[in-house]
Amino acid sequence: MMLLNDGRPWLGANFWSRAGGPLMWRRYDPDLIRRELAVLREHGMNLTRSFFYWPDFMPEPDRIDEDLLARYADFLDRHTEAGMRTVPTFLVGHMSGENWDPAWRGDRDLYADVRLVARQAWYVRELTARFRGHDAVAGWLISNEMPIYGEPSTRDTVTAWAELMVQAVRAGGGTQPVSVGDGAWGIEVTGRDNGFSVRDLAAITDFVGPHVYRMENDVVRQHLTAAFVCELAGGFDRPVVLEEFGVTDNFVSAEHARHYYRQILHNTLLAGATGWIAWNNTDFDDLYDQEPYRHHPFEMRFGVTDSAGRPKPQLEEVRDFAAVLDRVDLPGCTRPPARAGLVVPSYLEHAYPFTEDSDRTYLFDVLRQSYVATRAADLPVALLRERDGITPGLALYLVPSAKQLTAPAWRTLARLAEDGATVYVSYSPGGNGVQRGPWYADLNGMFGVEHGLRYGLVDPITDDEVTVGFVRSFGPLAEGTELRVRAGGDEHNRAYLPVRPTEAEVVAVDAHGRPVLLQRRTGAGRVVLCTHPLEHMAAALPRVNPEPTYAIYDALADLAGVDRPVTVADPLVHAGGLSHRDGRRFVWLVSQSPDELTVRPAVRGKLTDLAGGAPVDEVTLQPYGVRVLHLTPES
Repeated sequence: MMLLNDGRPWLGANFWSRAGGPLMWRRYDPDLIRRELAVLREHGMNLTRSFFYWPDFMPEPDRIDEDLLARYADFLDRHTEAGMRTVPTFLVGHMSGENWDPAWRGDRDLYADVRLVARQAWYVRELTARFRGHDAVAGWLISNEMPIYGEPSTRDTVTAWAELMVQAVRAGGGTQPVSVGDGAWGIEVTGRDNGFSVRDLAAITDFVGPHVYRMENDVVRQHLTAAFVCELAGGFDRPVVLEEFGVTDNFVSAEHARHYYRQILHNTLLAGATGWIAWNNTDFDDLYDQEPYRHHPFEMRFGVTDSAGRPKPQLEEVRDFAAVLDRVDLPGCTRPPARAGLVVPSYLEHAYPFTEDSDRTYLFDVLRQSYVATRAADLPVALLRERDGITPGLALYLVPSAKQLTAPAWRTLARLAEDGATVYVSYSPGGNGVQRGPWYADLNGMFGVEHGLRYGLVDPITDDEVTVGFVRSFGPLAEGTELRVRAGGDEHNRAYLPVRPTEAEVVAVDAHGRPVLLQRRTGAGRVVLCTHPLEHMAAALPRVNPEPTYAIYDALADLAGVDRPVTVADPLVHAGGLSHRDGRRFVWLVSQSPDELTVRPAVRGKLTDLAGGAPVDEVTLQPYGVRVLHLTPES
């Protein structure tokens, strides 16, 4: 967890003074800086992320501008005065839709040109040496979104460059935490290889910092995508700081900006983030003729304060979030161990021979939609990266809309079922027409079926809505229950797996009597096969959530015996929680409804108000609202 000297987690804003934006150091106004920091501090923020605008700070390859260094030193003093700290960012050649080079760069490669890399390392080392001892420095960032500025490169080249930059910080005497500032957009998170491997960079840095700005077509996915990204980024034994997130008033109303901040802050907390830095501190009014705002004018309205320094609804949400962090004593909290796992195929982060790029990007969408369904089912999951080995000992394993796992992984899952786990796999032929079909080690044997696939062809789902009719009870889903699932996808993947049961029993069928869910008992556990790509079909559709897959996950959790102390029947209200080292347990209820909702959570124990301790049986949530409660478990 990223903590300041007072023991609180990082909570702040990316900072450009409204007197200049990226050119603030030319027009430096210490009194304005003092006022800008004060309003952030008054609303619970304790941190900024600040920027050495590279063309100004390093006007020549062997010179750093001393006047700007003096201004930055004053900037640090203003933080100390305000009771705040900052994370300096060195190589700021990209910002808000514009790239800027030092005048002397020429066409040299930022990562591979020995001369240019040496000058970057010198610059990083010298700045670190100058400010390493200042109390206001909380950490260091090498760059701002370097994949945009330096463009993609090879993994080896980027990692070597990053290692040299980190070494330069240490050579300059910097002992504070350091990270790259790349946005965590590497292949392990996005499925796209830009050379910035989250796995490799985590090994040489102290935290991972996702930048998340998504354009989506589903409200619930929008509210949970940053959380899912934090989950993916959190698998490398490093704290996760949501280093950039935010909204521009040009794209969102004040009310929905408030909702968005509330959702992102609380959902990423529940997903393991332990630091938050919003984009950004202020709006701008007078920079309309300055790059990048001249051609990206919407960038002038990303602030948590307006251009007069007044708090916007976003900042009020940060204030309320800060109060919750204090109330639960976040540094003393951890996420309870998950008893269910969402398997992340190694195909997301590794380009196996003769596989397609879309095999990887397809997986991000499928896994995210599955994650959304787990949240609707109030089912805490650990993300299990196949490449690191599928963790044994869990009660439930989810493998959604799966085309590809390696052969050893399929054998591992079969063994885990033998040992007592419930293993759920939903079929998918994949996201493209190349070797289209299930890459399973032993499809028939593992699932107790005989499949009826035809080579090179798919069996299309022709109904716009798939009926999942239960012919026998399945956990809380009684015989006769029907779920109706909208069918999305294209000619490659809107397809089902035709099977005839051999050892498996049919649990549910579609409107044509074809098996949709089958269960095969094996050893002490079970394998459940879904013949339709439910998660992919939902991922391919707009405005689909909540969708009925959550009910199947709920049933799987019940059958597997996964402990869920608090659940809510309405899938628009998600329950999650944290445990404190002193034994206290806290429950979050997060609404995804645009309307006020009143719910009665099912509780194994007792819920009480966080402030007064009064018993709570019924909870009313405002639109997209959040309520945090204390849980006393059953004795």
